[in-house]
Amino acid sequence: MSDKLQLIINDSGLETTKARVLLENFKDYFDIADEWETKAKAIVVTDEKQKPDMAMARVGRLFLRDKRIAIEKTRKDLKEQSLREGKAIDGIANILKSLIVPIEEYLEKQEHFIEIRDAELAEQKRIEGERLLQAKEEAERIAREKAEAEERERIRKENETLKAEAIEREKRAKIYMAQQERIIAEHRAKADAERIALQKKAELERKGAESDRLAFQKKIDEQRKASEKLEKMLNEVECPFCHKKFTLN
Repeated sequence: MSDKLQLIINDSGLETTKARVLLENFKDYFDIADEWETKAKAIVVTDEKQKPDMAMARVGRLFLRDKRIAIEKTRKDLKEQSLREGKAIDGIANILKSLIVPIEEYLEKQEHFIEIRDAELAEQKRIEGERLLQAKEEAERIAREKAEAEERERIRKENETLKAEAIEREKRAKIYMAQQERIIAEHRAKADAERIALQKKAELERKGAESDRLAFQKKIDEQRKASEKLEKMLNEVECPFCHKKFTLN
């Protein structure tokens, strides 16, 4: 068993001091395992009367349990020690690096002075260019917003002017329409009056003409009757002897 432990340690690549610590802590346990492997195989219980063998099995089991617990404790102790050692190593390394890195960085800056200076100048130019560009864009934005505000104000005033003009046109249109309606009403009233007067005149003239026609007709009738009477008188001959009247054919 100790040969197996030696092989494990050799394969692990541990340095000599640490390998020796492992051998010292675990070598005896390999020997105990070898010893009790032989003793355990010698105990074979096949009958309830083998109480001494049972007792020996109990003793061996409890002994090996104690050793197993001791092995686990040793493992934890060694591992905890390794962790503390690892932490200590990391802490020391970090402290040393914190001392060396600033010096290294300083020397690097001195070594690359020209590159660093040129990079800083380029960065300053870039920042200045961005600042000028931002200032230009801001000025353009302000000018654009001002122009937009002025345009909105111009449109607002123009709309107000157009609205006022529209209201004024509507007022003038209403006045004109009222005037036209009044003129039309006056013309209509005048036309109605003239029409009524003409109708009355025409009616009077018609009545006068009718009266004249009737008078003329009456006169004609009278003349016709007088003529007929005269003609009749002319066509009738009275006998002077018998006074009998005869009509001349």
